[in-house]
Amino acid sequence: MKRLLLTSFIYLALLRISSGQAYQPSPENLAARQWFQDARYGLFIHWGVYSILGDGEWVMNTQNIPVSAYEKLPKFFNPTAYDAKRWVQIAKNAGMKYITLTSKHHDGFAMWHSNVSPYNIVDATPYKKDVLKQLADECEKEGIKLFLYHSHLDWHHPDYFPQGKTGRQTGRPESGDFEKYLQYMDAQLTELLSGKYGKIAGIWFDGWWDQALDEHEKQARKTHVNWHLRRTYDLIHRLQPAALIGNNHHVTPFEGEDFQMFERDLPGQNTFGYNTSSVSQLPLETCETLNGSWGFDLRDQRYKSPEQIVRYLVGAAGRNANLLLNVGPMPNGEIQPEFVDRLEAVGNWLKTHGETIYGTRGGIIPPQEWGVSTKKGDTRHFLHVLKKPTTNYLFVPNFTPKVSSITAFDGKKPLKFKQQAEGLFVYLDGVAMNDWDTIIEVQTK
Repeated sequence: MKRLLLTSFIYLALLRISSGQAYQPSPENLAARQWFQDARYGLFIHWGVYSILGDGEWVMNTQNIPVSAYEKLPKFFNPTAYDAKRWVQIAKNAGMKYITLTSKHHDGFAMWHSNVSPYNIVDATPYKKDVLKQLADECEKEGIKLFLYHSHLDWHHPDYFPQGKTGRQTGRPESGDFEKYLQYMDAQLTELLSGKYGKIAGIWFDGWWDQALDEHEKQARKTHVNWHLRRTYDLIHRLQPAALIGNNHHVTPFEGEDFQMFERDLPGQNTFGYNTSSVSQLPLETCETLNGSWGFDLRDQRYKSPEQIVRYLVGAAGRNANLLLNVGPMPNGEIQPEFVDRLEAVGNWLKTHGETIYGTRGGIIPPQEWGVSTKKGDTRHFLHVLKKPTTNYLFVPNFTPKVSSITAFDGKKPLKFKQQAEGLFVYLDGVAMNDWDTIIEVQTK
């Protein structure tokens, strides 16, 4: 009861805050942004009661399961093999610096002990334990930062109305009070950010797009409801000033957001049709899944190879972005060995080559046909050759800093070069080309 009263107090206080003021990130937030960019690599985890059906996290929508039937799933959710310590160790062995866990997906089920609604893993399942609390405690012990994915849309809550363009066959009433739903959402966010789960590194929103019913409105950044984003964002920043806010809305960032994300595409690309071509000056992150599904899919065998993952990670870093790589644990709480083996292989690569990724920023030249570049400080530049040139040299256009030396990163072999007005020529004689990523280090004065 005390927590609910505190939640109501905070919520009412925020109603009085004018969102007309421009968002000014706190010093803690700015420091967190820098850490986030330095981290470069994180583990995304989609896990919930939907895993029982083995058909991905959208199963409630894709199979048109009504709320009354879907509510039976928690009774079968008993993940006795869940081991938070093991999950965190998998992330660390992979070279990942943070974990983003689905606290609530579109099905509306809370993966923590919520006092706002009994529709949660402690009150509605035979497991009776708070998996988020276990993970938060283990992340703190091991120095891994924890972000929370939180769905804006909700196929379960009766006040999520109008229903939007998804989950329309779930049997929810054709009425509702959207303002009450927003109060419910903010109350649950208050629970997550009020200290029980420690320092939350950020909130990863998804679902704003559900109310943008046509492409024109989406591009205009308008929806059929008022999400009161600034009100929610102000609440988060007030509770935890360092927490970073991102929103997978697929449009240019709104005021109050701290990083920009891209779904299944690198910044500036839009092969999946989700993303805006606009790339902001905020820290960037691209998310991709290790197979073809986000949540556990029993039939999905489309596992990406370690080589593909490394090349995607390098491509993201070269565009000044992080890679958030997803796994969908099984309903018993285990992360599939097919995922673990691939993550460990990438971790082994990072043990040797991580300094060309961690703590870097996108290079001073844009992505080229041969690959990308990263830089560390003002004098160390890394050329990541992802496609072998057809010539015996690598041409780096418009590379203006004065070069003092060039070496192959593996083996440290000095390389000959020629720097002219049009760019830099790096001669590849004796360089062993690597199918994953051939790295050349350029030292400038």
